[in-house]
Amino acid sequence: MGQALYAAQCGEEYPSVEAVEGFGGRAVLEIVAPHEGDTWRTVYTVRFQDAVYAPHASRKKSKRGIATPQRELELVKQRLAAAEQDYRERQN
Repeated sequence: MGQALYAAQCGEEYPSVEAVEGFGGRAVLEIVAPHEGDTWRTVYTVRFQDAVYAPHASRKKSKRGIATPQRELELVKQRLAAAEQDYRERQN
């Protein structure tokens, strides 16, 4: 996860990164990493010119399907809105 986030800070995209559907293009991305039999996901955004925000990380719990559960997507949306507000406040 750390290497992928560092790559994002450097303006690069790590190989295990995928776009999160429903957020319009590649502004919201997801790192998918296996670890000891589980799959972990971290969502981050590169919407901002000089900042990378990672508003959500979780272990994939579903044994079927690969889609991120809707309740997690809603949580990501809420946290992205908070990140946007934080970013705007830091610009002033």
